[in-house]
Formats: sequence, structure tokens, C-alpha cells
Amino acid sequence: MKINRALLSVSDKQGIVSLAKTLHGAGVEIISTGGTARKIRDAQIPVTDVSELTGFEECLDGRVKTLHPIIHGGLLGRTSHQPDVAEMERLNIQPIELVVGNLYPFKETVAEPDCTPAIATENIDIGGPTMLRAAAKNFAHVCVLTSPSQYEDFSTELKENGSIPFEKRQQWAKTAFNHTASYDTAIANYFNELDNESDELPEQLNISLPKSQGLRYGENPHQKAAVYGYQSEYIDCFHGKQLSYNNFADVNAVLNLIADFQDDKPTCAIFKHTVPCGVAIDDELSKAWDKAFATDTMSPFGGIVVVNRELDLDTAHKIDEIFTEIVIAPSYSDEALKLLAQKKKRRLISMKKYVDVKNTRGFKSIFGGALSQDTDYKITTQDDLETVTERQPTEKEVADLLFAWKVVKHIKSNAIVYAKDGQTIGIGTGQTSRVEASEIAIAKAKQEGLSLEGTAIASDAFFPFPDGVEAAAEAGATSVIQPGGSIRDDEVIEAANKLDLAMVFTGNRHFRH
Repeated sequence: MKINRALLSVSDKQGIVSLAKTLHGAGVEIISTGGTARKIRDAQIPVTDVSELTGFEECLDGRVKTLHPIIHGGLLGRTSHQPDVAEMERLNIQPIELVVGNLYPFKETVAEPDCTPAIATENIDIGGPTMLRAAAKNFAHVCVLTSPSQYEDFSTELKENGSIPFEKRQQWAKTAFNHTASYDTAIANYFNELDNESDELPEQLNISLPKSQGLRYGENPHQKAAVYGYQSEYIDCFHGKQLSYNNFADVNAVLNLIADFQDDKPTCAIFKHTVPCGVAIDDELSKAWDKAFATDTMSPFGGIVVVNRELDLDTAHKIDEIFTEIVIAPSYSDEALKLLAQKKKRRLISMKKYVDVKNTRGFKSIFGGALSQDTDYKITTQDDLETVTERQPTEKEVADLLFAWKVVKHIKSNAIVYAKDGQTIGIGTGQTSRVEASEIAIAKAKQEGLSLEGTAIASDAFFPFPDGVEAAAEAGATSVIQPGGSIRDDEVIEAANKLDLAMVFTGNRHFRH
């Protein structure tokens, strides 16, 4: 397919002059609009304005430029189809074999804090998507480019072969359709949120994410997999092998937990299979590691370590003593980085920013579609606590209760956390019985030689029977934090009073399935 005429109309003008020079050198007539035409003309490259072809000037403050039969006939006409050729000759429509276009920056515009609906609406491109879709539909006869990243490949083909092969045109048509689909998704989602005055989720779920990278396989080697979206905005895996499917799942869980601790004292969390096996805070990061690791000294092997402070050499030495798949930190001291990078297979990740859990919506694929919900971003403070027992918790117990509650939110249900002095003492996760989860947490603490005396116990959901708090008291807990809301709350409170436990209700649960 020889290119005789090209229509260039871009919002992102990066590389457009260089491309125009290549086209002009190949004898291609260049047609353009507005700012794109001016930029090409300023580079002393001949260009024809669209209005010269259509005989109709740009109007309505530039809203109408390319929406004309002369333009779209040239894009949609099948030059290999004789009836189309005859009709184009009758109507004096000449073919356009190349379209280069990208769209008004709608996503960037609505991301600005001072963006109003009026500003957003003005940044909805109409002619651009129409032109791109027309060219992409007719890819058998028309080539369409939507990104400056394609220009070099296109130019090489044009210079070496004088034409663009069918396979390339089909590939770039696919890219164009994805480009316009993503654009329309952004617009639809903006209006879904704008019009959503109630607590209802949108009537239509629109998801359009670019492929971030292909993965070797999924959860298991026989499953194909890829990751989509904008992970590079949040993390940089700058050392070690590429992250796997399971790694991404783990890192997601890790980032959600550490976001809740971003404003706390130095914090260290150790994860295995998306579940925390130890979390601790302390005035010194290395001591936070000691406390987190002491919770469970077996599970961290092959796990993930995350901290909310720059990783120092002392802490790095301790992490280096065990096999750790991934280390995540906001930054690393030079000495710590030099030490940790000695293991070639260990993945080191710098955290560019904390995930914004308050403005995140989650999705989970199910049969026939997906589930969607707002992220569980609730952070409970002392003001949210309702003491329901005769004994008020002490100041120390309140601190332990809030710490345990912050951790239990990230444990899979049924979830139980025993904690004391900013350290998880025992974690019970993912059990079908809440009592069984507590028994596992107690067993792990005893296995590690940790005392449960004076601990706070957190339960992600209410205790349905008194046996839960009775077991906690027997283990050594002196305070309890739970949502409340059981029909047997009175019985549970009565049991706590008899055992001299201080118990607080939060009024919200943290199921995690």
C-alpha cells in the first residue's frame, strides 16, 4: 500500500515534525488542522489545511474540523472495491492512506484538582476518535498511528519498502481501537462518578487498562497470565528477576497494609502468600523487624518484607540472614542497598508512593462478570471506640487494641490477632471457625515462646458466642476489640465482665475473603 496523502492531527505533538519531514521526503501530501498544521508549517514543511479540501472553514471554536464527507470518504473508501472507487471519483473524494492522531488529554484534565464539568466536557474529543475509528476500520487500505512511539517503526518501513505491510496496518488498527476504547471508558467513568449523588455504584462497569507486562505464567505454570494497569506509578522493581503473578498478588496485599501505617512510627511487616505473618512498630526500624520476625520465625522464609522508612544497614543485615523473596521500602541507604543487592535473585522494590486506599475501588472476577466494592479504607481511632464492659481499657491497652485492629483488617477471615507493645504476638487466619483461628494464634505464640499475658485480641467480625472471649482470657488476653453486632452481644459482654476483660466495639467489621 503506497501512501500518497496523510492526515496529521495530534494533541501530543512529540515527534510530529520529524514524522512530517519523513513523509514530505517520501513525496506524501500532508493534510492537517489547527495547531498541528502550524507546527508543521513553522518547520518549513508544506501542509494543506483540511478547510482547503472541504471548502468549509473550521468552526464552533474548533469543534468542527474533520467531520466532513471529503475527509471521511477519503478514509473509508475501499480503493480495491470498484463501486467505491467510482463513487469517490463522482464525488471528487481522494483517498487518504495515513492518519496520525491522538486525542485531547481528557484523563490528564480531569485529574487536575480544579477541573470542573465544563472544563472536562471541553476536553472530550469528537472528531479525533471518529477519524481514528474510520481509519482503523479501513486498515486494509489505510494506516493509522496513535502514538509517537510508533513513528520510528513506521518511518523505517516507509523508507525501506516505500509502503506499509498489511500486518503492520492491522496491528496499528488494533492499537487505535484500544486507544479510543480507553478514551471512551475514561469519559464514561467520569460522568458515572459525576452523576452519582447516591451511594450506589455505577450502572455500567467500564474497565480499560493497558497491558503492563506479560508474565511467564499465572498462579501455576499451566496458566497464562499478564498484568494490566499502572503498577510503575507505585513501585520500581529495580533489582532481581521480573515479578511473577503470585509476586504481584503478594505485593498488592503488602502495599495495602503498609499504607495504613504510613504515618506511624517505624513499621515492619512480613508477608507470606498475601497474609501477614508478623507486624510490628517501634522507635527503631531494626527493632520493629526483630518484633515482627519473632511473631513467626518459620513462615518468613521465601516471604516479603516491607517497611515504612528508609531501610538502614542494621535492618538490612537482619533481613539478609534469611531467604527473602522481596524487600520493599520507600528508599534504601547506600550501605543497605549494597548489602541486599549481593543476592542476585532477591527482588528489591522501591515504593514510589503509597496506594490511595480511600479513593480505590476493588474488583473480583466471578462467574458471568465481576464483583465491585469500595476499598476497606476505614482507619479506627480512639474516638471510634465504644467501651461496653465495666472495666475501661488502660491507655496502654487502647494502643495495643488499635494496633491489633489495624493489623486484623489485613488478615483473611476468620481472623484473630493477639498483640502487645506494638507487636503481633499471634495471628490466626483463614479459618472456618473463629475459635479455631484463635487457637492457631495461641499455638503460634507458644511455639515461638511469646507470652500472651496482657495481650489485646482483635477479631475481624463479632464473637457470636462467649466462648471466643473466654478462650482469649484463658490464653492471657486482658482486652478485646471487635465490631459488635451479634444477637448474643449481651452474653459476650457478660462473659467479659466476669473475666475482668476490657472490651471495645468499633461498629464496623473487616471481613476479608
